[in-house]
Amino acid sequence: MGSVIGGHMALAGLDVTLLDVSREHVEAIRKDGLRLDDKSGESRRIPVKASWDPAEAAPVDLVLVFVKCYHTEAAVQGARSLVGPGTSILSLQNGWGNAPRIASIAGEERVLAGVTYHSATVLGPGHVLHSNKGKTVFGELDGRMTDRVARIEEAFRSSGLEVESSGQVLTEIWKKLALNCATLPTTSLLRFYAGQLVEHEGTLKLMRAILAEVVQVAAAQRIAISEEERWETITSLLARAAGAKSSMLQDVENSRRTEIDVINGAIVEAGRRLGIPTPSNDAMYWLVRSLESTFPGASPP
Repeated sequence: MGSVIGGHMALAGLDVTLLDVSREHVEAIRKDGLRLDDKSGESRRIPVKASWDPAEAAPVDLVLVFVKCYHTEAAVQGARSLVGPGTSILSLQNGWGNAPRIASIAGEERVLAGVTYHSATVLGPGHVLHSNKGKTVFGELDGRMTDRVARIEEAFRSSGLEVESSGQVLTEIWKKLALNCATLPTTSLLRFYAGQLVEHEGTLKLMRAILAEVVQVAAAQRIAISEEERWETITSLLARAAGAKSSMLQDVENSRRTEIDVINGAIVEAGRRLGIPTPSNDAMYWLVRSLESTFPGASPP
């Protein structure tokens, strides 16, 4: 996702540096540029700076965080050299709880949060497939519409990326969380592409049950989500992303730890705290945790 957003911003003439711990990925971009494909078959080579050393890019106006949730603290600590007096940090990560993790290190006043409905797959070093285009929604944690929100929104828009600032970013994060809870573990356990989830009665019923639990848990915390709107959005997104692999399926295929703890696990935890049964989310959580335990070097769930 960093390659997709950063690549588009670089094409628009913004000063972008892609940061990644993978030296192979960075060296490929340095040598030949970022190769960004889309599902229509178009392929572009984008000249963009890339590094594994954050100090090479310091300081910056905006840090976009796309790392996995369990790498958030380490990534932000490692990138502290990027942060100057006017630096903002925007998390567009999956799951629940990333903004507080960043704020605990960099200060809450720097942090914005949001979601993006783009999807992408790494095809090789320096080579990324932009498998589905979508909207990015973000905002201040306290809902204010500030000057920096307007500047960031303009940077996205100038890059040809659909974007919307929101005064209700918490609700937007829970709306994306509902999508992820329904789709990510389901694709991962069945090894399905995104579009296959809407081709079978069983997966449709399972996803609807997961969604209903998320909506109920959100409502108990005064976060209003329309189940019907979410269901329509989920099924239409899946149909449009027919050949895409979910991020969690990509993790499973590469025997990497998933983000299940902050996705379905977040619903399980909140349900227990609020006294709301979440049997479908419980099942997804424990099945994925059990699958992770089969990965090389993993501990039992």
